[in-house]
Order: sequence, then structure tokens, then C-alpha cells
Amino acid sequence: MLLKIVQVGAEVLRQPARPLSREEILGEETPRLIEFMRETMHEAPGVGLAAPQVGLPLQLAVIEDLAEYHRLVPPERLAERERTPVPFQVLINPKIVFRDSVTAEFFEGCLSLEGFSAVVPRSRSVRVECLDEHAAPQMIEASGWYARILQHEIDHLEGRLYIDRMHSRTFTNLDNFSRFWKEASPTEIRAKLG
Repeated sequence: MLLKIVQVGAEVLRQPARPLSREEILGEETPRLIEFMRETMHEAPGVGLAAPQVGLPLQLAVIEDLAEYHRLVPPERLAERERTPVPFQVLINPKIVFRDSVTAEFFEGCLSLEGFSAVVPRSRSVRVECLDEHAAPQMIEASGWYARILQHEIDHLEGRLYIDRMHSRTFTNLDNFSRFWKEASPTEIRAKLG
């Protein structure tokens, strides 16, 4: 079942989400919600989806960066972004316990800000503690685009959107992103912005 993705302006996107209990994680509703969120993320298509984006203030997110999404991206862009496929993962009650002081700046979009993009600085690597869909503790160490996806989704669970972190002068609609920015490297973007 596909879920409705709420758009910027919805109150649920600006509230911290509540943690899930072990009983909730192992109950009947959460596995069903996880599957619906996965289907919705794929249909969008996107690489991550947090429960607040489907109107539920819960600390639950799903991520997956499918290899098929990489086919249309030039290899040099994938390398520059340190982007490789990420298998399906469920993050419940996640906390970032380490953020690299080294940052990377790339254009980022969001399913809840449909049609827009902006350059967002993010830590190049992170360590995340969370529970999986079986309520088992997990420690995730990620770098590159994987780390960016994790930070983006965890921001949703804290009531933040990428527009809170973006370089505002880079905010653009997707048509203009394709016309002016899509092929630009981070160095070229910095030069264009002065």
C-alpha cells in the first residue's frame, strides 16, 4: 500500500518524533508500516523515508540506495559523492553518536519538498546507534552518500528539513537544477556562488 507523503508546511515535519517501545516494534502494526514505507519510498522514487513524512511522528525511517538509481549518473559523479548502493535498512530510535568534522557539500532533495533542491553541508562520515526491525541494537558506520542519507533521515525524526541546513543561495527548482547545476562539481558550485 502506498502512503501519502506530506509536504513542507505540515506540522508533523517540524515536531520531534517519539521513540518506539520494544513492544511497538515487535507488534503487528510496525512491520506493516515498514513495508508500506518501503513501497512508498521505491514508488517516489527516493533513497530514504521517515515516518513523519507519511504523517506519523515516530522515530522510524527506512533507507535504500538501489544500484539502478546509479545507472544514469556518470561514474565520476558517483565517485565524487562517494555514492555506492546501500541495502535496505530500518532505523528505529536512531542517534548520531559521532559526526566527522570534515564536511561535504552537495545538492540534496527531499520527497517532502517536492520539486526543489539545494546544496547542504553534511558530515562526511557518521556513526549511528539504532534498533532494527527486530528491536536488535545496531551500530552503523557510514561515509559519503550513505552518511548523507542517514543524516537527512535522522533530521526528519528531529523535526528538521534540509532547508534548515542549506546554503540558501543554492535553493532551486528541479528544472533550473538540471539547466544550471546538475553537471557542476562542488568546486564549480563554490566558484559560481563566489
